Amino acid sequence: MTYRIEGLGPARFAHLAGLSDEVLAAEGVVRVIADKHPGYPCRVTLADAEAGEALLLLNHVDHDVATPYRNGFAIYVREAALEAAVHEDELPPVFRGRPISLRGYGADGNLKGALLALPGDVEAKIHELFARPDVAYIHAHNAAHGCFAARIERFEAEARAAA
Repeated sequence: MTYRIEGLGPARFAHLAGLSDEVLAAEGVVRVIADKHPGYPCRVTLADAEAGEALLLLNHVDHDVATPYRNGFAIYVREAALEAAVHEDELPPVFRGRPISLRGYGADGNLKGALLALPGDVEAKIHELFARPDVAYIHAHNAAHGCFAARIERFEAEARAAA
């Protein structure tokens, strides 16, 4: 069993690109200019923005389920992001050097287990959660700020061969 991590689809944010700060504010969105690298993790590219790059800070419902575990929080999206990153059996750059909270959910959307992964420990913790048959998928969050980082899916060898 392997895993796949994919960034959020940029199409859901495309309508916000280039809007004035006033129009963005009316939508509950803030344009931010990265003032350092790392520090502004994009949820589409799964990499930190470079200093000087424009991002949109907005609320994103990452776990839209009819359970007590429905969740939404602030995320950054590069304003110029055009393509979602895809990582198979490798961690995206935004997971490196950060403590990551991993939440394992069942097919019913309920939490089945959670682990804190320190830098260098994320992949082992992903495999530990996926070793549980009741865990269907994992949500990764930045441990310090709590923001959604990415969804991690089981990626079976048969699916890889068919792709």
